[in-house]
Amino acid sequence: MNSPNEKQKIVCVLYDDPVDGYPPKYARDDIPMLTAYPDGQSMPSPSAINFSPGDLLGCVSGELGLRKFLEDRGHTFVVTSDKDGRNSVFEKEIVDADIVISQPFWPAYITTERIAKSPNLKLAITAGIGSDHVDLQAAIDNNITVCEVTFCNSISVSEHAVMMILALVRDYIPQYNWVIKGGWNIADAVARSYDVEGMNVGVLAAGRIGLAVLRRMKPFDVKLHYTDRHRLPAEVEKELEVTFHKDAESLVRACDIVSIHCPLHPETEHLFDKKLISKMKRGSYIVNTARGKICDRGAVAKALESGHLAGYAGDVWFPQPPPQDHPWRSMPNHAMTPHTSGTSLSAQARYAAGVREILECWFDAKPIRDEYLIVQGGKLAGTGAHSYSEGDATGGSDEATRFKTGN
Repeated sequence: MNSPNEKQKIVCVLYDDPVDGYPPKYARDDIPMLTAYPDGQSMPSPSAINFSPGDLLGCVSGELGLRKFLEDRGHTFVVTSDKDGRNSVFEKEIVDADIVISQPFWPAYITTERIAKSPNLKLAITAGIGSDHVDLQAAIDNNITVCEVTFCNSISVSEHAVMMILALVRDYIPQYNWVIKGGWNIADAVARSYDVEGMNVGVLAAGRIGLAVLRRMKPFDVKLHYTDRHRLPAEVEKELEVTFHKDAESLVRACDIVSIHCPLHPETEHLFDKKLISKMKRGSYIVNTARGKICDRGAVAKALESGHLAGYAGDVWFPQPPPQDHPWRSMPNHAMTPHTSGTSLSAQARYAAGVREILECWFDAKPIRDEYLIVQGGKLAGTGAHSYSEGDATGGSDEATRFKTGN
């Protein structure tokens, strides 16, 4: 644990500012202030915040609202979006960093190689949920604490997943494009449009996000399904009238729509490969707001091209950002977004506050909430012990350098 008076270097990797400049004002004057998460977990509770909830905090100029707090305590704070490749700012700054903060949407891949040349690194914080951009095995081996702000954007992601389910099945994006093109092509617009009502909808993993998706889909009068290594309580299954499946294969065989919500770790990497996708119904849909590497990129693209899949909506890619020639950019019948589901302005207020809470605990040598912990003391801990497995899922992340070069 850290000494309270020790001055530290914090490197924070955030996505770029808006191309049109930082917003002079926002679409709304405020955001709803929540008091607790749906399961009763309390909201982030730092001693104070130096930002206005609803501001753009996740980009470089936003700085997660941390600069004043950190510099007032005498720490060094470096913020950059330049994260990929040997000549990146992150590559140069991590070597003497004590703490790294990164977001899943623009992940600073903390690989075995980067950990090996960063002897001071003791804490890696995910500003959001999902710490697979950290080599967890190397963190375990090097006694690095890994934290994430659990639940901060779970509902944000679940809303995005439901939006994607509806957009795919109703074929919303092509219909919108006919309007943009000045057309009124109703027959073209509805040629791939169906009702969700009566379909079999399944979630792979029914944790905070997956369960929220099930709850939000139930009013659509669909048949609900799920699989998870931790089965839901019997009363919840009864309430939602949801069918449990023993594994992913059983789930996908039964469903018209599969929404993926498990963490990425060695057991789930490339789970949706050619073999598993082939067991899905012809004309079924996949929604993936979890991690891109859970799906095999080539298998998804080929299944869409052949028509075996009717649609794929993903908010997550691998690596991030993906190269310009990544097949998911150009495959047919997709509804991809650039990992925005968990970084709404509402979510940013929560994960920025959560990061500050973690830092306050770290600097003051106080325990970090168990639900925020992924790795601590050389082993999986807290939420990490419940949701992850040991190992590394960062392999191939160096491909992200090709986005910067335009390849």
